[in-house]
This record gives sequence, structure tokens and C-alpha cells, in this order.
Amino acid sequence: QVQLVESGGGSVQAGGSLRLSCAASGMIFTINNMGWYRQAPGKQRELVATKSSGDGTNYADSVKGRFSISSISRDNAKKMVYLEMNSLKPEDTAVYYCWTRTILSRSDEYWGQGIQVTVSS
Repeated sequence: QVQLVESGGGSVQAGGSLRLSCAASGMIFTINNMGWYRQAPGKQRELVATKSSGDGTNYADSVKGRFSISSISRDNAKKMVYLEMNSLKPEDTAVYYCWTRTILSRSDEYWGQGIQVTVSS
């Protein structure tokens, strides 16, 4: 059974940084694309960043320029994915979800339970 467990959320002031971690289990990590999505109150869930099984990265326009190319990273040996968030803004406040999908099937997709990130001005 696939499980994704997020950690590292919390409250920070605008301009600050947070590092989210996601521990994955129950899957062959190396053939799974990994990523982070977020959902703010009253809004749809949206992409933040993805890290493919081939190490490619993709970032939402809303975080480009504030998150570096290495902000999302994965450790295949530990089955972990990380999101280093810098220059945080109040509009980054949301529940952040770890996401995974195997490269073998677009329907084989899983989500973590979510973790709160709050950025105060």
C-alpha cells in the first residue's frame, strides 16, 4: 500500500523559509514521479513543483524566481522528496500535499494527507 507522509510545515513570517519533507513507502520509488501541490482555502489544488523519475523538474509560475532549480529534490535511496521554500509570501499559505504517480500508469496516483504552511505578513 502506497503511503506518503509529509513533515516540516508550520508558521513563518514573510520572507522566511521552510523545508517540507515527504517519506514514501509501498512503491518502487525510482519509477515514480514525485511532486508537491497546495490548496489554499476556497481555491483549487494547484501544482507547486514536480521531480520526475528521470530527475526533471517543473515549477509553477507563482514560485519561479523565488524557488531555485534545486528547491525540489529527491533521495531515491531514502525514498524521500523535499521542497525547500524561500522568500515565502502570505499567498503561499496553504495545505501542501505530497504527490506521486508511477511512470507506468497515469491512473496510479497517490496523495499524502497534507501539511499546513502559514506565512504571516
